[in-house]
Amino acid sequence: MPEAQFGFPINGATTVGLVCKDGIVLASEKRISYGFSIMSKAGKKVFLINSRIGVAFAGLIADAQSILRRISAEVKLYELDYHTPMGVKSTAKLLSNMLYSQRFAPAFAETLVGGVDKDGQRLYILDQLGSLIEDKYAALGTGAAVAIGLLEQDYSGEMSLKEGKDLAVRSVRAAIARDIASGDGVDVVIISKDGAKEEFFPAK
Repeated sequence: MPEAQFGFPINGATTVGLVCKDGIVLASEKRISYGFSIMSKAGKKVFLINSRIGVAFAGLIADAQSILRRISAEVKLYELDYHTPMGVKSTAKLLSNMLYSQRFAPAFAETLVGGVDKDGQRLYILDQLGSLIEDKYAALGTGAAVAIGLLEQDYSGEMSLKEGKDLAVRSVRAAIARDIASGDGVDVVIISKDGAKEEFFPAK
């Protein structure tokens, strides 16, 4: 994450993702900060690309929005050209290549790509340069150290989507309580083989 002259983060965030037995949960808080100032309490950092794949970000909002526009367009073009859905791994790998190709002018955003396809539920973590790691759960951003503690303690691969959603919201709320750059509610994206939906939860 980029830092200003005195070492404090320009943009804070807490973003989490986890794989459940029947789907994927992505969640992030809504605060957009710049240095010691809150620029917005209504930011959005978790998005659906389509009914099968979602992305969530921590970092500069402008870079996150740019990444979202590019990957969404590429997924749609692929599906128009080949008349078949793009898989979660293929989407994450495509984004990884895009980020690596601009490594000399990197996007200041970390990204989670999660979704459900014929291979099941998948979650991928990408850094600014396109490193690609698959995992069962993850936390990104300035509040990640707090959020990951709850995920480590309570996560199970046999969790239902409801249990996963509850854990994601609890972990982001815990980070909001301790990370000054995170706050103002929790946006959640839930993806299963039956489709996708978005929900919002207040900070407390």
